[in-house]
Amino acid sequence: MKKQITTKNPYTGKTLETYDYHTKKEIETILELSQSTFNSWSQTEIPERTKLLKNVANLLETNTLEYAQLMTAEMGKPISQSIAEIKKCATLCDFYITNADKFLSDQIIETEAHESFISYDPLGTILSIMPWNYPFWQVFRFAVPTLTAGNVGLLKHASNTTGTALAMEKLFIDAGYPKGCFQTILVNHDDIETVIAHDTVKAVTLTGSEKAGKSIAVLAAKNLKKTVLELGGNNACVVLDDANLDKYIDTMVSARMQNNGQSCIAAKRFIVTEKIYDTFLEQFTGKVKALKIGDPEKKDTYTSVMAREDLAEELENQVTKSLEKGAKVHYGNTRKGAAYQPTIITEVTPNMPIFDEETFGPVAAIIKAKDKKEALDLAKNSRFGLGTMIFTEDIKSIYHNISDIPDGALFINEMVKSDPRLPFGGTKASGYGRELSKEGILEFVNIKTVYINK
Repeated sequence: MKKQITTKNPYTGKTLETYDYHTKKEIETILELSQSTFNSWSQTEIPERTKLLKNVANLLETNTLEYAQLMTAEMGKPISQSIAEIKKCATLCDFYITNADKFLSDQIIETEAHESFISYDPLGTILSIMPWNYPFWQVFRFAVPTLTAGNVGLLKHASNTTGTALAMEKLFIDAGYPKGCFQTILVNHDDIETVIAHDTVKAVTLTGSEKAGKSIAVLAAKNLKKTVLELGGNNACVVLDDANLDKYIDTMVSARMQNNGQSCIAAKRFIVTEKIYDTFLEQFTGKVKALKIGDPEKKDTYTSVMAREDLAEELENQVTKSLEKGAKVHYGNTRKGAAYQPTIITEVTPNMPIFDEETFGPVAAIIKAKDKKEALDLAKNSRFGLGTMIFTEDIKSIYHNISDIPDGALFINEMVKSDPRLPFGGTKASGYGRELSKEGILEFVNIKTVYINK
């Protein structure tokens, strides 16, 4: 009897679809097709690759609602945010359509040789292991630069977004990509090691938890395969004395609550200086109370259910343990199944789970700091290093602190977010390597030195 995946709608609880896992024989066939496709795809000229990428962008625009509804059904993302995610994927395509040729062109280097240059050659089959929280975007930010560089891709998606994974495979085929250029593999964790060890697979990229990242890094290292890991985050949102709350309070709320709080780059810890603390808490609470909660398929819904009930239970456990250590519920903190009410917890200090750990859901931890120095020290007090945001009107003084923040990103008067034009990734327990921008498309190429004498 074949092993199966069953997807469920987290809002209604209804079963969506049941899928068979690929057998070992089917996995081998997929890998063989991947290799044979790479042999021809890698020789395809970049203008031809970007022509097909334009087809992808057009299909995303044409089928935006269809793809968005699928995401919403599988993991509960409010439909307006699902639509925005699809549109962002189209923007990503446009970026590499415009820039891929420039990024991948040979770079002439003056040496004693008659001619010397750097060539950027594709590696082969790249395996991606992706999570459910941004089921299109996180796959696309891997797939678009990777395929455009001349590689081929394999996707092992989260089981609860299997329908989305298969829809993306069909999308690339419909856009005209060769069969085998982008394939979804339906495998469980027991089969991942076999896939990684296969000679066809040249590198692995994973977006997920720290635990998953460590596991995949060990498997890849054992087989001498390169990895790019984008792992968890515990981002600080630092609010200084002179922050313009009237202008930015909505941004701060979105930084925690969008996507039902299920984002690695969400603001998890709000570190607020004491002079502005009361005003911030009042305004922040008012905005959170006003959020529209309900059916994710309705356009005016801002927050809804979490993707699975076990995830909501895990978040509840982190909050409960923090309350036992002295934190206080300021607002919210009720759960029904996978639905977790947007919540504000105050009197949070280090050594509480909601300070130290990644909280993946709509819970805002509020920490009071004496001044700017203590606020920045608290922000840096984390095992993670994905991003930090600081709200202040004194931009000039923050320039002196840029090198003090050891994260992969620092955003001033804006929430941390990914942008095709800028590299994305973390430090410390948040992983290594970069996605997007020029840096992202060069992660999975052979940076080859070519030296020619006459």
